[in-house]
Amino acid sequence: MSARKVSILGVTGSVGKATLDLIERAPEGQFEVVALTANTSVSELADTAKRVGAHFCAVADEASGEALADALAGTGIAHGAGAEAVLDAARMEADWLMAAIVGAAGLPPTLEAVRRGGCVAFANKEALVCAGTLFMGAARQSGAMLLPVDSEHNAIFQAFDEKRRAGIRRIILTASGGPFRTASLETMRAATPAQAVNHPTWSMGAKISVDSATMFNKGLEVIEACHLFDLPESEVDVLIHPESIVHGLVEYTDGGMLAQLGEPDMRTPIAHALAWPDRMETPVKRLDLAQLSDLTFQAVDAERFQGPSIARAAFNAAGCAPAVMNAANEVAVAAFLNGKIGFLDIAQVVADALEQGDRAGLAGKAPADFEAVYHADREGRRFTADAIARRLV
Repeated sequence: MSARKVSILGVTGSVGKATLDLIERAPEGQFEVVALTANTSVSELADTAKRVGAHFCAVADEASGEALADALAGTGIAHGAGAEAVLDAARMEADWLMAAIVGAAGLPPTLEAVRRGGCVAFANKEALVCAGTLFMGAARQSGAMLLPVDSEHNAIFQAFDEKRRAGIRRIILTASGGPFRTASLETMRAATPAQAVNHPTWSMGAKISVDSATMFNKGLEVIEACHLFDLPESEVDVLIHPESIVHGLVEYTDGGMLAQLGEPDMRTPIAHALAWPDRMETPVKRLDLAQLSDLTFQAVDAERFQGPSIARAAFNAAGCAPAVMNAANEVAVAAFLNGKIGFLDIAQVVADALEQGDRAGLAGKAPADFEAVYHADREGRRFTADAIARRLV
């Protein structure tokens, strides 16, 4: 059996590293690494490429091209720098590709991978949040197989009976609740970036950790699930589940529920996608049900966590409103991490940007093409910068 050819976009991030860990643990000859990309981490990218024998690697930061060339000198590994080089990596022939570039920046390369076809595993939820209808249309046209690796969507993917959709009543995404699950509004108002990124369960990058703390990540995941599973927003629920053992549930019309359980380790959903449609061994700790004392669930407090309701409103506003919302959240989170706004200001700034987007006519009408989505993303960032500037006066 020939090796499965794989590429990883965003190999130096947490999802990229977890994917690489599984590949390197697999039996020799099971996988062949085609392309790797990173944003600015040249040394780590070059070392990884040499270690796994990648054919090509690209760094998104064009200014880092010379440093990457020096790091790969004499290896024979082809390389490039800049946005186009990352797109080149996505276009290379591979049986399976991991799209793990964080934020709206991951949309163009993920789209290129989908247009090429094959299996596209993605942790980049923004591709579906910003351009869900267009993105799913591109997948249908190319015949690409989309494999979600967010733990929640991967759980739903495993429990969702696609052939009997009429029997499905709703799906439920779970959330840990983040570091402020039981915190008061006063505590959240005074929260520091260090406190916000201190996730109690998962090890993630700063931006995703803040999204978990605000629960905007669940709002993004609701939109992603609506597109991925072709469901109305009213049939996608969210419950806080602090133990992070149950990752997702599907409720059927007969009253039964199917749930996917596992230790909170991203290598489990990644392995499911990497080996799909088969299964593969992982080093993940095995779940011992006898040792579980409690599995608790609770509703989301909409007053303390406004992210999910704002995201639902953006989805229902349709058009490019979700792209504006996503861009606004990215800018607002960066401003919080840089000390420019407070933690609770994030939601207010995003809501402000969405109002500006509505007045600018970016809601309602479906985007005609991806350029309209990119335009909305740019406008959303401008609206958000304005909203932040007004708070600093």
